[in-house]
Amino acid sequence: MAEPVLGEAEVRAVAECVRSGWISPLSSSVREFEERFAAYCGVSEAVAVSSGTAGLHLVLVALGLGYGDEVIIPDMTFVATANAVAYTGARVVTADVDPRTWNITPETVARVLTRRTKAVIPVHLFGNPADVEGIKRLVGRKVVVIEDAAESHGAVFRGRKTGALGTAGVFSFYANKLITTGEGGMITCRSRGLGRRLRFLLDQAMDPNRRYYHPEIGFNYRLTGMQAALGIAQMRRIKSLLSAKHRIAKWYQEFLKDKRGLEFQQQQSGAESSWWMVSILLPKGVDRRRIEQKLKRCGIETRPFFHPISSLPMFSKNPERPVARQLFTRGLTLPSGAKLSRKDVQWICHALRKELV
Repeated sequence: MAEPVLGEAEVRAVAECVRSGWISPLSSSVREFEERFAAYCGVSEAVAVSSGTAGLHLVLVALGLGYGDEVIIPDMTFVATANAVAYTGARVVTADVDPRTWNITPETVARVLTRRTKAVIPVHLFGNPADVEGIKRLVGRKVVVIEDAAESHGAVFRGRKTGALGTAGVFSFYANKLITTGEGGMITCRSRGLGRRLRFLLDQAMDPNRRYYHPEIGFNYRLTGMQAALGIAQMRRIKSLLSAKHRIAKWYQEFLKDKRGLEFQQQQSGAESSWWMVSILLPKGVDRRRIEQKLKRCGIETRPFFHPISSLPMFSKNPERPVARQLFTRGLTLPSGAKLSRKDVQWICHALRKELV
């Protein structure tokens, strides 16, 4: 679907870290990776964590979310968004998504907003920026807006990169992301106070002035030096990887533009997707699973969209959201690795068109 782009630069970076002996989170590589990522996103703070899920949980805890609070998330997202909320004891409230951008909007959030709402987590689905600014205007200062930017490295909304739009942003560096550390994540924010709080909590909440004294419950959500070394090497590739993703999306649109009933994810005004994954809606009435199986026999891996959060047993108190349900029924994600050539994409599209006749 999206294999990582790794080369000799990454091998050398990790090998040098191993030779130095500084492989733990105490490695200077961790701080360098954070500084590079903060500069890239245009924020003052970036805090490396062990995964995107850990980052979401840590932000929610740092901001004081817990029992009795409600957190609004999209019904169409990976389950990690909901799980991170559930870890705190807060209630997951799902909002439906826009049928064109596939993201939550101020309008869909407004339908489920209550006096108990303490946070909203817009997800930049497949790298397509959600309207964070509009949601912030809707909810006001008493509700925090946290970006789930796990899939949107390098995406831009009205001149600012994702991760710099909300109270905080959380990225993933899982193996299939634009840049990877194998597993890992990064929290971005503009508040140095929040940055200090996050660093305190992720290291077992150890008092920085009193070693091995822990005044509250903390977490071990740290990134290792080896992972950070890999991340630094990947940061040097980020522009070329982003350009490759954009080219691949254009090729798919070119080769499938005249296929009646097939729809691509749309960007709203001012949004520039990272095109982490190129995903489509199959024509209505087409059996998605049959298409998946047929393409698999041709050696083409695809994947369905995420099950709507409201359809999962642990979050089923939320009513079904019709747009999210329709997206799941029709949605198919196509191979999107940055190594794909124009010929590769043309061949994939030819196989898909053949099955849609």
